[in-house]
Amino acid sequence: MAEYLTLKKSNCKNCYKCIRHCPVKSIRFSGNQAHIIGDECILCGQCFVVCPQNAKQIVDGTKNVKVLLQTGDPVFVSPAPSFVANYGGIGIGAMRSALKKLGFFDVEETARGASVVKTEYERMLREDNRDIIISSCCHSINLLIQKYFPSLLEYLADVLSPMQAHCQDIKRRYPNAKTVFIGPCVSKKDEADHYEGFVDAVLTFEELTAWLENENVEIENETDHDEESRARFFPTTGGILKTMVQDAPGYTYLALDGVENCIDALEEIKNGNIHHCFIEMSACVGSCVGGPVMEKHHRSPVRDYAAVAQYAGKRDFNIAQPEALSLRKSFEMIDRKLQMPTDTEIQTILRQMGKFKPSDELNCGSCGYNTCRDKAVAIYQGKAEISMCLPYLKDRAESFSDNIVNNTPNGLIVLNENLEVQQINSAALKIMNIRYASDVLGEQVIRILDPKIFMDVLQTGRNVRDKRLYLAEYKKYVEQTVIHDAEYHLLICIMRDVTDEETEREKKESISRQTVEIADKVVDKQMRIVQEIASLLGETAAETKIALSKLKESITDE
Repeated sequence: MAEYLTLKKSNCKNCYKCIRHCPVKSIRFSGNQAHIIGDECILCGQCFVVCPQNAKQIVDGTKNVKVLLQTGDPVFVSPAPSFVANYGGIGIGAMRSALKKLGFFDVEETARGASVVKTEYERMLREDNRDIIISSCCHSINLLIQKYFPSLLEYLADVLSPMQAHCQDIKRRYPNAKTVFIGPCVSKKDEADHYEGFVDAVLTFEELTAWLENENVEIENETDHDEESRARFFPTTGGILKTMVQDAPGYTYLALDGVENCIDALEEIKNGNIHHCFIEMSACVGSCVGGPVMEKHHRSPVRDYAAVAQYAGKRDFNIAQPEALSLRKSFEMIDRKLQMPTDTEIQTILRQMGKFKPSDELNCGSCGYNTCRDKAVAIYQGKAEISMCLPYLKDRAESFSDNIVNNTPNGLIVLNENLEVQQINSAALKIMNIRYASDVLGEQVIRILDPKIFMDVLQTGRNVRDKRLYLAEYKKYVEQTVIHDAEYHLLICIMRDVTDEETEREKKESISRQTVEIADKVVDKQMRIVQEIASLLGETAAETKIALSKLKESITDE
């Protein structure tokens, strides 16, 4: 399948909203980016509608249409009947005038083809003796059955869509004509490309609006009315049934919109619970007026239905009905080639996601999948990653942060701006001799610490870092850091217990003082000894001098 929906990678923010709204989960996540899986996609366009970052974009077909206009062949436009809802107050005449200014040869309503299709549905119910008939106007529903319910293809009406029937009629009347369908649908681009010979190009309403604006062409605000236009009801829920004569004996007529509702009905058919029924199915809620490209930011289901109902006539278009054989259309099974994991493989993946027992499988849907087991299957098929599980990430982050908080030697206390304790770790409990965290959680910090430093930080807006103080009540020295997180309105207090360092420092100072005192005493004592020695030496020298003098005199006398 060609790519009609693409991704602007830089805008994908890993929110998984597209997965949550994708009815068939045909989106793969890799490298924190969403990728649409063409083999599984039914082109309902819901990912395009719900993407909050506008990361999904529809491939523009305007250039292809401009090439058709340059061929010289007459180019007809077949606008979907929902155009009256998209362009309020605009009739087919005003649409024709505007589009001719862009170079188109003529404009005819797709509703004319819808009238042909509904007449064929009526014939099938009367003559073909079928058990169940599912309308095949919506290409997304056709893809849903072809890819996900191939066993039910026998019930899908093998009839051209209104777009194809109308364009076939145009080319029958104008053999060299080119046809361009304009509508609110992405899947019509695929239908036109897959079934060649009917539609040469498809534009969305958004593409047409942009083209008109670039060419400064305005659609005049005028509405015409035609009583022979009941098929204009087709783009509303139950619109096909509203145009049909519901007189086939023994049949129930039912209209469903939204892929989820259609899937439920298909499951019932598959299980053999539905018989003798004609089912109108539309992928979009509200049918085509709820299409993904109905100027997607300006949708109003009630107003849009009212616009279609007001414009629709009471009788059918006066159109010659083609032979039934010329309206035949075949549908083949489309193999998605997905391998399903065994239960053991699913359990292995669940354990990797932190799901060890059924109660761990929260099935919260935050990853986009309905259940944890669905998510495990998607992981096995390479469509999802384990990290897409929000509870898993939350638990892992909390476990990681708790390990840090509870094992750091520093005391941590978190307060709100009312100075109430919100969190306290084991190191802080130890510093302040608190037995249980529950004793202080939710309490004012004044119960355990002087609040002045916290009040100062709040009032001044200046954080305090590594302020050393003595907690007299706890007989502890700490270096305290207080930080105000204004974004989350929290005060974070970090305390490093420096009691041992302070005690060691005081011990060293005491030893130093004692050493100095001892040294002073030793010096004093040594000085005294020196003085005593000097004194003794002085007396001895004097006595020696006297003795020698006497000896000298004695020798001289002799």
